[in-house]
Amino acid sequence: MAAIRLLAVDLDDTLLRSDLTISYRAKSAIKKAEDSGVKVVLASGRVPAAMESYARALGMRRRLGYVICGNGTIIQETLAGKTCFEATIPPKQALVAFDLADAEGFPVQIHEAGVLYVSRSNEYTEYDEKLTGLSQIVVENFRAMVSGGCHKLLIPGDPMLLAPLQALFAAYLGEEITLFTSKPYFLEVLPAGVDKGSALARVAGLLGIRREEVLAVGDSMNDEAMLRWAGIGVAMANGDERIKAIADFVSERTNDDDGIVEIIDRFVLSG
Repeated sequence: MAAIRLLAVDLDDTLLRSDLTISYRAKSAIKKAEDSGVKVVLASGRVPAAMESYARALGMRRRLGYVICGNGTIIQETLAGKTCFEATIPPKQALVAFDLADAEGFPVQIHEAGVLYVSRSNEYTEYDEKLTGLSQIVVENFRAMVSGGCHKLLIPGDPMLLAPLQALFAAYLGEEITLFTSKPYFLEVLPAGVDKGSALARVAGLLGIRREEVLAVGDSMNDEAMLRWAGIGVAMANGDERIKAIADFVSERTNDDDGIVEIIDRFVLSG
């Protein structure tokens, strides 16, 4: 097995505990990994503004590195905070996706410039507001807002009802979009060919690191592409059963039990 040179870590339900903090032990383990020469990348569905406090807590703004935001739609360089990759859903696909969701009675939201814009109020967007710390704004003419394209669309709703909507999206848009659930109650629509896996491949290329030297850790279906692309893909004990099934290794610990510490000890520091 090749030595690990790049560690990509999801935030929510992976690195973050249920109270949305990073434990002292996790911070210490990440620092030890970096001191050993390993590059650490945060890879999240969150927009840059909702990742900022965690990047700063880990000292990432004081060194050259990268964060993957919006499930791969944005890659930022950490030292200067500049965007080095960005992808958006074209207007045609964005409008079709919005119209399908709206016709089926679902609200739709987008994350832009540190704000949650939503077509109508709902309990799931209110939870997302608390999760990310971003403010929510209800937009009366939401269709006009997405008519110019957007980084991603998020459709919140009952998981049982989102499943048939996902099938409908796949039938109408197929390979014109990337589609997955980030949480059971969030269906996400991204540009075609864009996900955490493609973003991680870009970052590894920028750093001159081979695929087999990459370790990726996650818990949900938005982490699937990242875990599949990495040389080693690890799922948390609290992860989605579908993610556990495709992972190379499943941690015995949850995010609240510092599973990331166990993973770093086993795959990064043991050698």
